[in-house]
Amino acid sequence: MPPSEHPTARGERRTSNVELLWDLVFVFAITQVTTLLAHELTWGGAARALLMLALVWWAWSAFVWAANAAEANVLRAALLPATVAILISGLAIPHAFAGAALLAASTYVAVRLLHLALYVDASRRGAASLRAIAGFAVTVAVGMGLLLAGAFAHGVAREGLWAGAVAIDYAGPGLLTRARLRGLQEVAVAHFAERYGLFVIICLGESIAVLGASAAGEHLAAATVAGVALGALITIAMWWTYFARFAGVAEGHLRSHSDPVLAASDAYSYLHLVIVAGIIVFAAGAKVLARHADATLADGPRLALCGGVALFLVGLAAFRRRLSGSWGAERLVAAAAALVLAAVTAAVAAWVLAGLLAMLLAGLCAAEAVRAPGALT
Repeated sequence: MPPSEHPTARGERRTSNVELLWDLVFVFAITQVTTLLAHELTWGGAARALLMLALVWWAWSAFVWAANAAEANVLRAALLPATVAILISGLAIPHAFAGAALLAASTYVAVRLLHLALYVDASRRGAASLRAIAGFAVTVAVGMGLLLAGAFAHGVAREGLWAGAVAIDYAGPGLLTRARLRGLQEVAVAHFAERYGLFVIICLGESIAVLGASAAGEHLAAATVAGVALGALITIAMWWTYFARFAGVAEGHLRSHSDPVLAASDAYSYLHLVIVAGIIVFAAGAKVLARHADATLADGPRLALCGGVALFLVGLAAFRRRLSGSWGAERLVAAAAALVLAAVTAAVAAWVLAGLLAMLLAGLCAAEAVRAPGALT
């Protein structure tokens, strides 16, 4: 029997070893996206990098849902070849808008087809609704067709086709098949929340790695050490705002939600992309911070550093709003303050800007720490 129209939330499943192996390749893919963005910190460069991030994120997120319903041996059989394919796709990311477009697109399409096969198997065992899968499989097919077509195009045409592919692929479960999505499967809440928290950790870890690797070839002057230390403190503060009480309480809200599948889709699959994008944009700015800590930052790196933090905080506020019904004004205020810092610090050294941003986030963390126990912070 397929799942009911309103599947219940269940919480007994945890992350498997093969899923952790799968996560490792995304450490590399995220690093590649950061490299692509840091190479061209312009609006056009940001759009191309975020387009690649959207593809990487959707491949990873899609397998979280399928793994939530899959049988262990079948999951392993799908994830192992998918790991190789996404590694090759990630290798091509910095050159995806040049000579490696077909390699990036074809390996990515292979990953998405393996995901659909995994879901079809789950539906055969009654763990997922074939009707719901058939609904978004159509948009996956159209989106992947546009992705392959874009690989043979050039310049703006390629970018437009790939943007269309992402839009259609995201619209499938989110909009076009939303009514069917409600009956897709049961949600193993503990597994679901743990998987998305692990991806946030991957991205935060990549920020730390970028700081260290970027400073490794520099003379370790006081400004460089200060810039790296302050960048690390900003990363720690972002970790705090997500994990101190937020992630656990959010999991509790999902567990008791009256419509867990749609809540999980909105709060985790879609809104976590904003959270992750914020961390990646910050990491691109941190790369420049570590190399030029004693100099003023150009508009692009400065906006990446502060705007990435702001985007992260807005994503957290929206996540809270979807699960609890309230925004959490302190995060939105801090996001606005981060953008103000980007606007008024053109004449200060990068390490000073990092210090001001770290102080802003320390104030936010302090405000959250004094909240009543159990509050969704």
